[in-house]
Amino acid sequence: MINKPQEYVAQSYDPRAKDYVSSQVHAFGPDLEQIKALLSTHSSASLLDLGCGGGHVSYCAAPLVKEVVACDISQTMLDAVLQTAKEKSLNNIITQRAQAEQLPFENHQFDWVISRFSSHHWHNLAQGICEIKRVLKPNGTAIIIDTIAPLDKTADSFLQTIELLRDHSHVRNYNMAEYTQIFSIYELTLNSITQRELNLEFHSWINRTNPSAHCIQAIIELQQIAPAHVKDILKFQDNHGFSLPTATFILNR
Repeated sequence: MINKPQEYVAQSYDPRAKDYVSSQVHAFGPDLEQIKALLSTHSSASLLDLGCGGGHVSYCAAPLVKEVVACDISQTMLDAVLQTAKEKSLNNIITQRAQAEQLPFENHQFDWVISRFSSHHWHNLAQGICEIKRVLKPNGTAIIIDTIAPLDKTADSFLQTIELLRDHSHVRNYNMAEYTQIFSIYELTLNSITQRELNLEFHSWINRTNPSAHCIQAIIELQQIAPAHVKDILKFQDNHGFSLPTATFILNR
């Protein structure tokens, strides 16, 4: 049974499915190219796209592996992914509705588990990582990609507030130390970290979640009143866009 916090996330994302399928921020990027390169010699692999959202990991992985399971808490999102996969003639993508913290898969089922821009929505990051380890085969590979919170506490507070105003289902962005500590606790070997910058254009970023006018105005005002060092860390721009660091963690079971 899916519990209420995860249902809240699902209900928040059900109306946005088509926006995430068509989102250019999610559809392209050097992280997807990195995934393609890593999968290029794994044609017999099974892969779990965890928190698949608009399905962009699934679409880039499906031509390279045997099977892809696109997993998300939003059934509407999964329906959109399945329809898009059909349009792309990607017949080896199937879908499964589930929360990251309670996966309905067998132990050691997947060669690869990839989660891209999803973990900041999980209500229990540690339990989600524990589940990733459980469903990975021995010597399987996990790739976790997400935005990274700043270590500076004031900048972190501004970021979390802005994220929550924009998306009420947001839980939190985690910093690098928080991720690596959890990987260590669950004995996942961290092979590499690739850091990049994600530039967020304000209007497309806002339109994907459609917050109220009051929330949009509050975000703009927070950017304007932020201390100088916070503006510098989050790279606030005159057009209200900003940038966040991302990390691609490659781990082995």
